[in-house]
Amino acid sequence: MITGLPGYDLWEPMQHIIKLMPIKFKPMKWKLIKTEKEYQAALQRMDEIMDAKKGSREGDELELLSLLIENYEKEQFIIELPDPIDAIRFRMGQMGYKQKDLAEIIGLKSRVSEVLNKKRRLTLEMIRRIHEVLHIPTEVLIREY
Repeated sequence: MITGLPGYDLWEPMQHIIKLMPIKFKPMKWKLIKTEKEYQAALQRMDEIMDAKKGSREGDELELLSLLIENYEKEQFIIELPDPIDAIRFRMGQMGYKQKDLAEIIGLKSRVSEVLNKKRRLTLEMIRRIHEVLHIPTEVLIREY
């Protein structure tokens, strides 16, 4: 108990003052990530605060870091779109499709064989149907191969 005058408790009025004081946080010191060193530091910090509660200071920092990291990765780790035929083969494998299943989408079995062996180009109608059924983005299907 903190006392000043006999019979007077100094702590009691202090409790009310403490409750009314606004909480001030140090500002976050994050900026756009431009170097590999900054990127690694951001990843490390993100790992440290991964379990932060939403709306808390660390939760806000986590949200900001995720945006900064995503932005850096988009600029630094450019992933080229796949070859259209490779994308079709991959998606067919994922869906358990055979050439006969693809024939139902784009036409004759012989046409499917020619397309998959890159002897025949995809037509606009084929691209539309493949996109519709296999859900392969059209920007992948229209690429040169």
